[in-house]
Amino acid sequence: MGEFRTMGELERMAQYRLPKHVWDYANGGAGSEATLRRNRAALARLAIEQRVLVDVRNIDLSVDFLGVRLPMPAIVAPMGGLFRFWPQGELEMARGAGRDGCMATVSGVCRWPVEQVAEAATGPLLFQLYHNGPREWVQAKLERVHSCPVYKAVCLTVDVPLYGRRDRDLDNRYGARASEETQELPEPKPPDPEYPAQLTWADVDWLRQHVRLPFGLKGILSAADARIALDHGVDFIWVSNHGGRQLDSARATVEALPDVAEVVAGRVPIVVDGGFTRGSDVVKGLALGATVVAMGKAASWGLAAGGADGIAAMLRIIREETRLAMGLSGHTSMRELTPDVVRTAGAA
Repeated sequence: MGEFRTMGELERMAQYRLPKHVWDYANGGAGSEATLRRNRAALARLAIEQRVLVDVRNIDLSVDFLGVRLPMPAIVAPMGGLFRFWPQGELEMARGAGRDGCMATVSGVCRWPVEQVAEAATGPLLFQLYHNGPREWVQAKLERVHSCPVYKAVCLTVDVPLYGRRDRDLDNRYGARASEETQELPEPKPPDPEYPAQLTWADVDWLRQHVRLPFGLKGILSAADARIALDHGVDFIWVSNHGGRQLDSARATVEALPDVAEVVAGRVPIVVDGGFTRGSDVVKGLALGATVVAMGKAASWGLAAGGADGIAAMLRIIREETRLAMGLSGHTSMRELTPDVVRTAGAA
């Protein structure tokens, strides 16, 4: 993977290698794709304030997240169906992401056993839970996760009470869920994909009692829900609009992030995803209150371009871009990033 030097190369190679319907599945959004576009547009409107004459010979990108020391504040976001991008996709993602100590999030609809993903992992993992079945099924799944020390935390995805209407998949006559039925995969499908429609805060309380790892919610997009989440004892909050794939015309995550950060006020870590594809995006996310930035689409490009080697290359590129953005803006530590580091500017 030494020949891959830029994110653009990885993106182009991924699009070249993937069938159109798989590319659209990974890179499309819900409905009119307003949320998808808004994620990128909101990031593009933010400029990084440049400061000069600072000694930037030594730049520390490391962060502490849920008791884990990470080499940079970027992690891999969860994505389902990675077998579409590379054979044994989830296993390859776990192999590649941790080579330099980075954290990967394992999708709750991963079709490889959580134990097998843990065995393949070269770094820390975060497990994304979909409550796609009764509590007995969830508890059994959690016990399996708890049995693998490489899993450092669990997050419940809360923004899929209904499955988003994704026009690109409909145009391509591609049903992602149905297509999995034709794959010979070792982990059975969850018993009830419609179960999340009935979830309430009472289920969060139940999970809080049964998860023996740091526990958070993924899919928070408002200060009001962040406040309720804190009242229910979560250990971290994940600001997400599911990559623009659920609610059409939702807010961009980087626009919602400052509101959530104000409510959280440093009490728990914050993860943010949604359109973050460059190192400069990582700087913007941390400046506005995130502890780490999660990357999904960018990670899928790396995986599709070269499996474990591709995802490792993608993370190294992001790390170098982040280091340069820090140095060129006059900062030497992620702890120096505050809201005044970014400014609203004209469209890029």
